[in-house]
Amino acid sequence: MTGTPNVETSNSSTVPQGDNFASLLEESLQESARFERMVVKGTIISIDGDAALVDVGLKSEGRVALKEFAASGQSPEVKVGDTVEVYVERLEDRNGEAVLSREKARREEAWVNLEVAFKANEKVEGVIFGRVKGGFTVDLAGAVAFLPGSQVDIRPVRDITPLLGTPQPFIILKMDRGRGNIVVSRRSVLEETRAAERAELIEGLKEGQVLKGVVKNITDYGAFVDLGGVDGLLHVTDIAWRRINHPSDALQIGQTVEVQVIRFNPETQRISLGMKQLEANPWDDVIDKYPTGTKFTGRVTNITDYGAFVELEPGIEGLVHVSEMSWTKKNVHPGKIISTSQEVEVMVLDVDSNKRRVSLGLKQCMENPWTTFANSHPVGGEIEGIVKNITEFGLFIGLDGNIDGMIHLSDISWESTGDEALRAYKKGDQVKAKILEVDTEKERISLSIKQLGGDPFSSAIAGLKVNGVATCTVTSVQDSGIEVMVNDGAPGFIRRADLSRESSEQRPDRFSVGEKVDAKVTQIDRNGRRLALSIKRREIEEEKKAVKDYGSTDSGASLGDILGAALRLKRGKSKKGEEDLGDVSTEPDVSTEETPPTEVEKPKTAKRKENTEGGSNTLDASAKVDSPEEAKKSTGEKKDD
Repeated sequence: MTGTPNVETSNSSTVPQGDNFASLLEESLQESARFERMVVKGTIISIDGDAALVDVGLKSEGRVALKEFAASGQSPEVKVGDTVEVYVERLEDRNGEAVLSREKARREEAWVNLEVAFKANEKVEGVIFGRVKGGFTVDLAGAVAFLPGSQVDIRPVRDITPLLGTPQPFIILKMDRGRGNIVVSRRSVLEETRAAERAELIEGLKEGQVLKGVVKNITDYGAFVDLGGVDGLLHVTDIAWRRINHPSDALQIGQTVEVQVIRFNPETQRISLGMKQLEANPWDDVIDKYPTGTKFTGRVTNITDYGAFVELEPGIEGLVHVSEMSWTKKNVHPGKIISTSQEVEVMVLDVDSNKRRVSLGLKQCMENPWTTFANSHPVGGEIEGIVKNITEFGLFIGLDGNIDGMIHLSDISWESTGDEALRAYKKGDQVKAKILEVDTEKERISLSIKQLGGDPFSSAIAGLKVNGVATCTVTSVQDSGIEVMVNDGAPGFIRRADLSRESSEQRPDRFSVGEKVDAKVTQIDRNGRRLALSIKRREIEEEKKAVKDYGSTDSGASLGDILGAALRLKRGKSKKGEEDLGDVSTEPDVSTEETPPTEVEKPKTAKRKENTEGGSNTLDASAKVDSPEEAKKSTGEKKDD
C-alpha cells in the first residue's frame, strides 16, 4: 500500500491551549504511525557518499543505500530530485531519522505483482543468480524465489552456467507471503511452448532437410541440438568425416550449427542429425588418391590393442594392424612401437571404399631382415648364433638382424632324441648350425646342428641290405635279447628267439659285451635308425646252402658229414688266400620260417664220386647207382675217407 503523509498546518497565530494541543499531538502521532511497514513515495533531496537522503513527508528524512537503487551487477542511476518508492520500516531510529528501504519496497511491489500472476497462472520473468541445496535462487523483480533442480529443464542439465544471469520465463508453482516462500519452474514453461512449436516443426520435417539449431547439451556419444521446439541427436560419428574422440572437441553448448536431417521417425518423433553430410565425402575418390603399394606420411590418431589408426588426410584414416608394425617385434603392444600424434611413414596395403577401410603397413617402409638374411646366407651354409629360448619342440637361435632361427628337436642330434637332446643346451650357449630353409613369406628359418656332419647311421648301413650277413659288436645284454652295433654307427637288436636255431642256445647270457657275432639283417628302419638282426636265420641259411652244395641227409649222409666237407673246403680255400666263405654274399632269402634242409631226389642211375681236389661229395649225372644199399655203401666209404 502506498500513501503520502497528510499533516494539517494552521496559519492562525493563536497557539492551541490545554486539551486542544494534546489532542492535536496525539492525532499527529497516530497519523504518522500509519505509515510504518508501508511503501510510500519520497524525493531524493541529497546524495551523501554511498547513501541518498529521501524525504517522505515525515518529521525527519531517511537514508537509503545507493546499492538498493541498482539492479544486480549494475551501478545505481539516481540523482537529486528523483521520486522513488521506499518502504518505511520505522518512523525514526536512535538518531531521529526515518528507517527506509528501497529493496523492501521493490520486494513488496513484486509480491503484489506475483500474486496477481500466480492467481492468473501467468508467466513471470526472472534471473537465476545463485545455487543452493537442491536447486537455484531466482530474482523475480526483487522477490527471491526457489527453482528446484528438476524444474530447470525438460532433460537433466549438467552445466547450468549458460543460464546464469540470463532472463528466463518461469511459472509460479507455489507462494506463501507469510513465510516469504516462492517456488518457480522453468520446465513448465518449456513444456508449454514446446508442444506447439514441436507440432509445427514436425509437420513440415522431412529427411534431407537442412536446418539451423543451437547445441543444447553435449554427451559422450553426441550432442542434442534444439531445432526450435524439438531436439535432434547429432551423433559423434556424424559431426565430421575425421575422427572425433569427444563431441566437445568440435562443439560447444549454445553454439549455432547447420545440420541435415538424416533420419526421422514420425512414430517415436526421434530425429537424427548430421553435420558431415553437408561436406564433400573424402572417400569417394580414395582409391585414386591412395593406390596400393604407395607410401604416404600420416599422423597417429589412436592406438588400440590390435593396432593404430593413422590419419592420411582429414576424414581418411587407415589401420596399421599390430602384425604390420615390425618385422621382428611380435606380440608387443602397439603403444610400445609408436605413440599418439607421431608422424609415421606407411604403405597402402589395401583399400575398400565401400567399407571405408584402408589397410596400412608400417614395416613395409623398413628393410626386411628376413630378405636380407636370405640374400646373405644361402641354404646349405653354416652360421653361428646364441640360444635365446628353449621350448619343447626345439631351440631358437638369435641371428643377425634381430631375427630368430629354429632348430627342431629332430635336427639337434643323430644319436639323442627328445628331452635328452635338449638337455645338452642352455640359454646363452653359442652354437653352430647348418641352414636348411629360409621362408621369407612365413618369416621362418630352419636350422640343423646334426647335419653339420655326415649321418653315421647312413654311412654304417651303406653296404648292408636285408637278408645280408653283417658282423656285429655286442653293446648290451638284456633278458629280451642283445643290443649290437654294426660298423660303429648302426645300432641293432637281436631278439632272444633269434639268438640261435637251437632252443637251448637262445640264452642272452652266453654273450658278453664286446663280443663279435655274425647275424643276418632282417630289417632296416631308417626312420627309427635301428636294425633288426637274427643269428638264427643266418644259421638256417648256412645249413640250407651246405645241404644244397654237399648232399642230402636222405641219401644216407649225416648232417655232420655234410658240414664237415664244407669246413674242409673252407680251410683249403683259406690256404690258397681266397676269400673267406663267411664273407661271400649269399643269395637273398626272404623266408622268415625255419625250414628243414631241402631233400635231394635220389635218382637210381646216379653214382657218387669223390672230388679229391675239394674233398667234397658231388653228384655225377653220368654215374649210375643200382640200389639204396649201394648208395649207403658209397656213403660209408666217404666216412672212411
